[in-house]
Amino acid sequence: MADSIRVVIVDDHSIFRSGLRADLDASVDVVGEAADVPSALAVIGATQPDVVLLDVHLPGGPGDDATGGEAVIRGSVPTAARFLALSVSDAAADVVRVIRAGARGYITKGSSGIEVSKAVHAVADGDAVFSPRLAGFVLDAFGAVAGETATATDELDRLSAREQEVMRLIARGYAYKEVASELFISIKTVETHVSSVLRKLQLSSRHELTAWASERRLL
Repeated sequence: MADSIRVVIVDDHSIFRSGLRADLDASVDVVGEAADVPSALAVIGATQPDVVLLDVHLPGGPGDDATGGEAVIRGSVPTAARFLALSVSDAAADVVRVIRAGARGYITKGSSGIEVSKAVHAVADGDAVFSPRLAGFVLDAFGAVAGETATATDELDRLSAREQEVMRLIARGYAYKEVASELFISIKTVETHVSSVLRKLQLSSRHELTAWASERRLL
């Protein structure tokens, strides 16, 4: 199907994965499944899906401390995939943490197959999707976003258009050689731009740059 959305399902319960796979409509093509953080990273890297349906609590995360969903999102950079959390948890802390990590939406496992399929398409199109009662958590958590956005805009204004392009690619984990290839410039030019970006933003490393961009939702 030409308009099908390629999806990876990440959940540590095989029965849930099987049921969800059967309930999704024909426009959603499940290209892979995973049950923990390491296998999720491997499957996402191998299949390059459009959307990852992701449980929040997964084994195999840092310290195995039940923050596996965040680890999958952060560990998948760089990737073109968008992440949609699908969890039994409706706790505000879980919602906010996974959205801050980079998920484009969060719906609960009480959603129907039709609702999940629609959410997958919406996220693939770049929209944000939340179960109705969860939207309030996001609005509350990001109540200061207007001020943060203004600050981020002011900071970005320090960078040229090319420096902003380089900044986003470096922050997503691209190597200098990959940035050079993507933007059709030399590696030396990439190095110059990175040095300028770090200096203008008063950062000391690409790791700090990634954290800076992630906090401002620029990735």
